[in-house]
Amino acid sequence: MLLLAFDTATSAVTAAVGETDDAGAFTLRASASSVDARRHGELLTPTVLGVLTESGLEPADLDHVAVGIGPGPYTGLRVGLATGHALADALGVPCHGVTTLDALAFATKRTEPFLAMTDARRKEVFWAHYDDHLTRVGEVRVDRPAEIDTEGLPLVGDGARMYTEALGSSAAEPHLPDAAAMAELALLRLHRGERLPEPDPLYLRRPDAVEPGAPKKVRQWVK
Repeated sequence: MLLLAFDTATSAVTAAVGETDDAGAFTLRASASSVDARRHGELLTPTVLGVLTESGLEPADLDHVAVGIGPGPYTGLRVGLATGHALADALGVPCHGVTTLDALAFATKRTEPFLAMTDARRKEVFWAHYDDHLTRVGEVRVDRPAEIDTEGLPLVGDGARMYTEALGSSAAEPHLPDAAAMAELALLRLHRGERLPEPDPLYLRRPDAVEPGAPKKVRQWVK
């Protein structure tokens, strides 16, 4: 089973091709990442094409596409999701969602509880509690770092790295999501017959842009 995974929900643009055999054993065929919070749209397609070339595959060889659903800043997140939908539709293969924090957590391979955090901007972080690298406890949340009770647990992710003073703890690696881990996680869940999230954006805030209301009436003054 061949799967292309990519994520643009953080400052990283990351893509990977992974494969599993009938027994579920995972092989990473190729991966690439770069960090540039303002060039997701420019970097994603070349990165995807690059990992396909490196793995010796054509797009038509893929069986699945997996894309990070965030949470993350609107513009970058939408680049990845739009690409995932378009590519899967063109190839006639399923498109799956993977929560970005779940991929970050999976890459740690930790077997004890910890918190994973990514930058949410506006002096906030997206975060979630994990019992281990595979098991999230509760939903992903967005909060100011000083408002989070870390319970003294280890922290991972760039969100934790940015606010070590407020959180009272340093941040361990990985700091940014890696599509190699995302591909392995997606293929593991597919092999187990588990349902992956829909490839829709995970938003935790109301959008900044709102639909304009009715125009205000202008009162006419008559002398």
